[in-house]
Amino acid sequence: MYMKEYKAWIDNFHSLQLEGPIVNDIVTNIDRAYAIGNGEKIHLISEGHTIDENTVRFYSEDSLPVDQDMFLYLGELEIPIYVRGVVRTEKFDEKYGGSREDLGAVYYDIETIFRVWSPVATEMKLHVNESVYEMKRKKFGVWEYTLTEDCHGYTYLFIPTLNKETYEVVDPYAKAVTTNGEYGVVVNLETTDPDEFRETPRPVIENLQDSSIYEMHIRDATIDSRSGIVDKGKYLGLTEKDAKTVHQYSSGLSYIKELGVSHVQLLPVNDFARVDDLEPNKQYNWGYDPLFFQVPEGSYSVDPTDPFARITELKELIHSFHEEGLSVIIDVVYNHVFVKETSSFEKLVPGYYFRYHDNGTVSNGTGVGNDIATEKRMARKFILDTIEYWLREYQVDGFRFDLMGAIDLTTMQQIQNSCKKEETPILLLGEGWGLQTAFSSEKLSTSFQSHHLPGIRFFNDVFRDTIKGNLFESHDHGFVNGKGRYIERLTQLVKGSAAKNEDIPPFVHEVTQTVNYVECHDNHTLSDRLEITNSSDTNEERMKMHKMATGLTIVSQGIPFIHAGQEWFRSKSGDENSYISGDKINQLDWKRRGEKEEDIQYVRDLLSIRKEYSVFRMTKQEDINRHLHVLITPPKVFGFTLLAYKNDLCIYANPTEKDVKIELPSSGDWEILVTSLGKHERTYFSVRGKECELRPYEFIILRKSRL
Repeated sequence: MYMKEYKAWIDNFHSLQLEGPIVNDIVTNIDRAYAIGNGEKIHLISEGHTIDENTVRFYSEDSLPVDQDMFLYLGELEIPIYVRGVVRTEKFDEKYGGSREDLGAVYYDIETIFRVWSPVATEMKLHVNESVYEMKRKKFGVWEYTLTEDCHGYTYLFIPTLNKETYEVVDPYAKAVTTNGEYGVVVNLETTDPDEFRETPRPVIENLQDSSIYEMHIRDATIDSRSGIVDKGKYLGLTEKDAKTVHQYSSGLSYIKELGVSHVQLLPVNDFARVDDLEPNKQYNWGYDPLFFQVPEGSYSVDPTDPFARITELKELIHSFHEEGLSVIIDVVYNHVFVKETSSFEKLVPGYYFRYHDNGTVSNGTGVGNDIATEKRMARKFILDTIEYWLREYQVDGFRFDLMGAIDLTTMQQIQNSCKKEETPILLLGEGWGLQTAFSSEKLSTSFQSHHLPGIRFFNDVFRDTIKGNLFESHDHGFVNGKGRYIERLTQLVKGSAAKNEDIPPFVHEVTQTVNYVECHDNHTLSDRLEITNSSDTNEERMKMHKMATGLTIVSQGIPFIHAGQEWFRSKSGDENSYISGDKINQLDWKRRGEKEEDIQYVRDLLSIRKEYSVFRMTKQEDINRHLHVLITPPKVFGFTLLAYKNDLCIYANPTEKDVKIELPSSGDWEILVTSLGKHERTYFSVRGKECELRPYEFIILRKSRL
């Protein structure tokens, strides 16, 4: 008798759990139990293993197969057996996680090899165009089928049968997909390269400490009607050179080049949810809802119906940046998927790719419903394969890891080892926040574990919160907006946040690991934050605080990070979490760019000074201690000097509303290299002697030659 109301689950290789209404009474009255899969009988023992009246656990001396269609027999009862917690056991990973083969649709001009990993499937079919083929099981639970013809442009799906169900799955390793990811598409990637794409070398930055990062969203950067960009909201919009705003100021790629940053960090460019490829103006998304990790997002393409157009267009974007000497970092999301239940990973191996607590509930340290189990062998393989693919196929120059603190240390170490094989240095950075995920915190890539990840950089939230106030307390004040609050922290922060002889613990292990920032795509922009914390101050005063914060970010040891539009006081109308808020809130205001040219020039000057003097880009703590010295200043004012090769540099920040006289470290002729004040407020640009007056909320850099 087939009993649908009862189910048996394999939770490890030597036990299964029977669940159903008053199942204990049934088991008590039956003295024999066994499972059958592929005609083989496996005897089971249940005595003494009652969990409750609806749950009984059976044990077997023989290993239970997970790749067969199995049933449990209790007397005359036939009960279906399903695979469950066994996929999360170490033994499962050891037995099936050893595949080193290329997965997905591996294209050659005379054949395409289709491979997919699903050890728990009892059958696997391949749907190519209008035909269906039986795939063969190989080692480690990999299924394979070879189609001996040129398959470029063919659509395909995998059709697994597992846990008594059959359904269609889009290949998680797909390199191309149809509109909105309905089908995978076989692609000859050589046909997608723009002219001279492979011949144009990556920009070379031998010392990554010389880097400066500019973060932007592809749609935000080009969608404004006043941008002068033709392909608005598209990859190709960022390939347009010499674009001009309505007021004839540079925009887009030319503007970024003029700003003087070394790297542009793009919010996720892989295929993501919530935006219809065919109607991109109806929805908006930052891109942190990943669907297909090796496919470019379709809504950014001028022709999303062509599965290859988005590939070529993204390559054209990267190529255009490389031609201008700009490196490209892509933001990658390997900590979660959009919806676990509908993801290709879950459909192919239910329960394997995600973390679970001991009680069987899904881990949600990411706060979005699921945590990818990066520590699992085949999850790690997928991440490493994907990193290598973006490096090789798209020639990217770096990766920003979303919620890197949810990724295990071993995976990040292996990513770094893989990136070291590239001819040019690859910049790796991420969010090292500690998260409550179902994995040991000591094995995760948090800033607390930075000593295990030398060379990988971490967003410095201590720097951020010191400068403008605690992120999670909207009315909290920091140094620039709190009249010098937290000034005691600044010595360590400007030294790179790795010094071990200060009053506060170091943020990172090495100075080469800090990314200094006060604003990013997340949370309030700095301008909006200052409106909340300093509403009683004038707009002019808030802008001075803003410029001081940006100045401290650029001159501190470590890598400076600037959010697109920060240099012209970008506002999102107070929206703290604008991830789906639309263009009106998120677009870069290119009209405002023209109105704030003098303020933008201040940032250009700061970046130029940082680039000119290597003392802003030191990599060793002993060099920092030798060249950087904090100065004695009036209360609340912070200052330090940098001893360059031929010059002395002094940096001062006055976070008060008063004029302040400072004593320079030595007498002589001091030139003001840059000041946060406009030309109308700072009427002189050289200082003779040993005294200088700082105006309210002024940030200033002075230089004196030692020759």
